Amino acid sequence: MTGLGTIINTAAIIAGGTVGVLFKNAINEKIQGSLNAACGVSTMFLGISGAMQGMLQIQGGALSAGNSMLVVLSLALGALIGEWIDLDSAFDRFGEWLKIKTRNTKDAQFVDGFVTASLTVCIGAMAILGSIQDGLTGDYSTLAVKAVLDFIIVAVMSCSMGKGCAFSAIPVFLWEGSITLLASLLGPFITDSAMANLSLVGSVLIFCVGLNLLFGKKVRVANFLPAVFLAALAAFIPGLQG
Repeated sequence: MTGLGTIINTAAIIAGGTVGVLFKNAINEKIQGSLNAACGVSTMFLGISGAMQGMLQIQGGALSAGNSMLVVLSLALGALIGEWIDLDSAFDRFGEWLKIKTRNTKDAQFVDGFVTASLTVCIGAMAILGSIQDGLTGDYSTLAVKAVLDFIIVAVMSCSMGKGCAFSAIPVFLWEGSITLLASLLGPFITDSAMANLSLVGSVLIFCVGLNLLFGKKVRVANFLPAVFLAALAAFIPGLQG
């Protein structure tokens, strides 16, 4: 069944958020801070591993790095587009709207929790590649594995950042569902190179999310999201690979 992966992933995030909120009061502030730091470090290394997989290669028995131009151009142009559209503020406004609609106006961490969790579980390589696989072949195995990871990540985040994290299920459902639908329609045009570029730049953004978790909001990650799509388009432009 096409789209089943998105449903499984969405349900896992809701469950993880619920578990985190239920156990929040049983964990003191010191432990919550440590859990938040652990989440940040883990997220950074997930991003690093994905980015290195896309950039490092063995040539002539030596390790070399490639795709640096792709990363720089995608992020720079993506940031320009994102800042012009101001996606980061749009995420914040949606979070504020959710806070009011769900009657959580007294929860000071609601928006931060929602935005941070949404970016963490939305923009990773697994979300994009898994959704494409689901749309092209009906194979939801990658999204099923991601659902387990997201359950743990959102549960930990909810312990330290509150119930707003659970509402990241909404953008995940819309994001992965849209990619799955588009993949089913545009399957013949999606190349291995385009998927590799998506994975690479998405992993760089995941690193930035981890950076924000550890040191506070230093990077407006949402404003870099157009870079993911630019990276995919770059696969069709000669000279931008490597």
